[in-house]
Amino acid sequence: MLLFDAHLDLSMNALEWNRDLTRPAAEIRQREAGMEDKPDRGRGTVSLPEMRRGQIGLCVATQIARYVEPGSELPGWHAPEMAWAQTQGQLAWYRAMEAAGEMVQITDRAGLDRHVELWQASPPPDAPIGYILSLEGADSLLTPRHVEASYAQGLRALGPAHYGPGRYAYGTGVSAPLSSNGRELLAEMERLGIILDATHLCDACFWDALECFSGRVWASHNNCRELVPGDRQFSDDQIRALIERRAVIGFVLDAWMLVPGWERGKTTPEECGVTLNTALDHLDHICQIAGNARHVGIGSDLDGGFGREQGPLDVDTIADLARTSELLASRGYSEEDIAGIMHGNWIRFLRETWA
Repeated sequence: MLLFDAHLDLSMNALEWNRDLTRPAAEIRQREAGMEDKPDRGRGTVSLPEMRRGQIGLCVATQIARYVEPGSELPGWHAPEMAWAQTQGQLAWYRAMEAAGEMVQITDRAGLDRHVELWQASPPPDAPIGYILSLEGADSLLTPRHVEASYAQGLRALGPAHYGPGRYAYGTGVSAPLSSNGRELLAEMERLGIILDATHLCDACFWDALECFSGRVWASHNNCRELVPGDRQFSDDQIRALIERRAVIGFVLDAWMLVPGWERGKTTPEECGVTLNTALDHLDHICQIAGNARHVGIGSDLDGGFGREQGPLDVDTIADLARTSELLASRGYSEEDIAGIMHGNWIRFLRETWA
């Protein structure tokens, strides 16, 4: 079955982790043997061949570059212009993958329909993976008007915040209202038809954004606060608000968002028994609130700064996401609902948005 993953930091992995994502995961891990500069070295889960093996023919792929002020403990770039340049380098990697036939950018309904038809009709082993370009954190946009240049490059979704304070919005771990710059950014996004990704917005910015933004909203990778306390997850009220906006919410596989009490760098998947089924508990919770399965999907965030050391036990590579369908069936989900969760809900959302 075709699978749509709504959040993958592919270009970040390629450039900042120096990973050749055209190679199998085992080969990438072998090349990283003995490296200790990042905690997930030798434990990566994502590459383009692994995506094809799992029938993940569509994804939302990010650009990401945070600006940090002097004294910040967060990693990032020391000037917005440097962050902008980083995202342009990431775009160059996507363009190189397109030129090599590895990927194809999806920017409109016609292109989406062609690509879905390709992947649902016995695609060839080397079929290109379709990607919708998204910007995670808006810090790299030098001004709100710069979003128009990014739109021309294919940007179709944008999350104004990431972790900590941002130039346009506040994200995970801090709290403050949406800035005037943030409101101007949202107005530009609405004018251009760019999807607002509510993921990572602090609670105050979340509610401000929904109030002032009338365009389409989704949450590419977010779990449930009712199951795992903390502001990185959505409260039930936030989930209800997104459902009212016809949003889709993707469950994320970073283990500290799956089970309570996880200590990053200390807790292991083996200790807490976290699996794909644990992630489906979050999906189930959203479906219970909605009363249906039309507002959930996959937004794995695999290799988003973590690897097998901080992911589900039964996910060796991203290809294992294909098992989601059988796990959903064992929980009593219908064939129609399973197809919606695996790809249909995201595709329906995009078709409606790009109509």
